[in-house]
Amino acid sequence: MADSQAFARRVERFRALMEERGYDAAIVRDNAGLRWLTGAEKVFDFENAHTAFITSDGLWFHTDSRYYNTFIERLGADGPWAFDQEMVSGSAWAAAKIAASRARVVAIEDSMDLAFYDDLLVECAKKSIAPLFPRMHADIAKLRIVKDEEELELLREAQRITDEAFEHMCGFIKVGMTEKEIRVELENYMLTHGADGLSFDSIIAAGPNGANPHAQPSDYRVQKGDFIVMDYGALYRDYHADMTRTVILGQPTEEQQHVYDIVRLAHETCAATAKPGCIGKDIHNLAVKIISENGYGEYFGHGLGHGVGLEIHEKPVFGRTYEGEVPVGSVITVEPGIYLPGRFGIRLEDTGVMTEEGYAPFANSPHELVVIDCD
Repeated sequence: MADSQAFARRVERFRALMEERGYDAAIVRDNAGLRWLTGAEKVFDFENAHTAFITSDGLWFHTDSRYYNTFIERLGADGPWAFDQEMVSGSAWAAAKIAASRARVVAIEDSMDLAFYDDLLVECAKKSIAPLFPRMHADIAKLRIVKDEEELELLREAQRITDEAFEHMCGFIKVGMTEKEIRVELENYMLTHGADGLSFDSIIAAGPNGANPHAQPSDYRVQKGDFIVMDYGALYRDYHADMTRTVILGQPTEEQQHVYDIVRLAHETCAATAKPGCIGKDIHNLAVKIISENGYGEYFGHGLGHGVGLEIHEKPVFGRTYEGEVPVGSVITVEPGIYLPGRFGIRLEDTGVMTEEGYAPFANSPHELVVIDCD
């Protein structure tokens, strides 16, 4: 059961931001932001079907009949949020709330879809009101950077399922299986061992396909000597895990082990260097430096890491242009890789939390190259 006090503190944090900015009210439609503010688990899906209206002393939430009963079941009818399934558009509902509250400055998200915004202006005009609509530039997403203990517990559980799946797959994979067959087994294992869903479409990329960082599983049959990149994660109560391990079928060649060791060195050095308040691009550039000094700089082109939580890609970021700090309580990946076109690819990824002492990965899966016996 969700900790109601934790969600009350999140609302307090957002209201403090509203007061600081001089907002009379705010309209929120982003699903991750709504999940974070309400605590309603396993309700939000691919549709932007909900609208919240927040003031200093009121919390209102508009949805429809497809979701209404689930919200009431999750949070109760007598909680701090007043749920409404009135059969009107979200924009008309929001305009009515603006009029009733006499709000003059109503913050909206810069991610709000244009059609909703246009309708909101029309509905306000119908009521002869003309509030100011200042933009919130990912402000709730920024508040979500620092995770509370409730969130960290869910992230750790998502990772536990992900770790168990890796151990299972190391005993399952055999020469001759297709990438698709491996993906089916991996995802089925997670879904039958505690996951509520998948964090994202799993990447299974073997042999030369591994040189494509976001390769989609194919009918390629894995062979002795192939590296197999597995990038995947379990979804648990709306929170994501994200882990990559690269295994090999049979003993590696000297070159394969050498390249793997470079990736591991970059990963472990960056993880050990990352401390509270470090600048995202500095940690990314450290990975680039290590890989480049070992002769493979041109084969590492993506960012070193990204935030993880209610979304699979959040702030902060270990990336070449990210000049923000990485604070205590933020959750972020470390995932260097080397990708040799037409030959093979290697990536090693953990998700972890920034503590007062430094970066602490959630994963228990080993960093050593796992060799799958082919005999």
